[in-house]
Amino acid sequence: MNFQQLRAVREAIRRGYNLTEVAKVLHTSQPAISRQIRELEEELGVELFVRAGKRLTGLTEVGTVVVPLVENMLLDADNLRRAGEEYAGRDSGRLSIATTHSQARYALPDAVRDFRQRYPQVVLNLHQIPPHQVAEMLLSGEADVGIATEALASYEGLVTLPCYRWTHCVVVPQGHALLDGAPLTLARLAEHPIITYGSGYTGRLHIDDAFAAAGIAIDLVLTAMDADVIKTYVELGLGIVASIAYDPSRDRGLAALDAGHLFAVNLTRLAVRRGAFLRSYVFDFIETFAPPLKRDVVAQALASEPGTQPAEG
Repeated sequence: MNFQQLRAVREAIRRGYNLTEVAKVLHTSQPAISRQIRELEEELGVELFVRAGKRLTGLTEVGTVVVPLVENMLLDADNLRRAGEEYAGRDSGRLSIATTHSQARYALPDAVRDFRQRYPQVVLNLHQIPPHQVAEMLLSGEADVGIATEALASYEGLVTLPCYRWTHCVVVPQGHALLDGAPLTLARLAEHPIITYGSGYTGRLHIDDAFAAAGIAIDLVLTAMDADVIKTYVELGLGIVASIAYDPSRDRGLAALDAGHLFAVNLTRLAVRRGAFLRSYVFDFIETFAPPLKRDVVAQALASEPGTQPAEG
């Protein structure tokens, strides 16, 4: 048994049992991947994959039992490598951050700038993806840190920590009827076409819940994952975006109305994979982004039992 065989099994699952893709990821040939999987199965004395001819189509019953063990072995090996790197080269390495567009565009730039000044030898990889993919990248070990508003807290394999709270605002073109000074209400918003985030993005659930609880139907004309796209199309209606996404010096021609009283407050969370060894610079990045999340706070959360989450404060 060797790590090449274990990686072949893991990647076969990640790549939807497409061994051509697995070979590309692992920089080898498809026959080599097939051989590594077969050799591991022969050593274990069981078949891990269901096959249709030479194609893999799924996991056998025993495969579903073995795969988590494979993942744990590879996680332990990665932790061992990181521990060695920590003491061999404290200020160099890689940091992979998975996050959503809103966090990458509006919340992260200052933290990234400050971190780069302190750790110029650390290569930062920033992945802008949907919230559920943020969780998936963390669980697979492809990302070290994940930052998102929704989805992260529902995964037991992740340790999630509260970062900051934020509200939505309504952006409209200058001269819009809602700028008349009258109180902003859900009923007034519903009189106009609405543009906002797609389902699962940036607090969209709180927007839907507020209108549903009030029994008010809305004319939703466009959705997007990107606040900049929403603001671009505001001429089609009013836009509901994260307050952090509005900058009067940049968004000329638009005006913003605070909607914090209309929709539930949102919580941005930071997550890491449970059981992962975090290098010192990862702890430092986390604290740079969210100062209350000092090393001892994160370490305590990592040591907590699955199913428990730190208080949101």
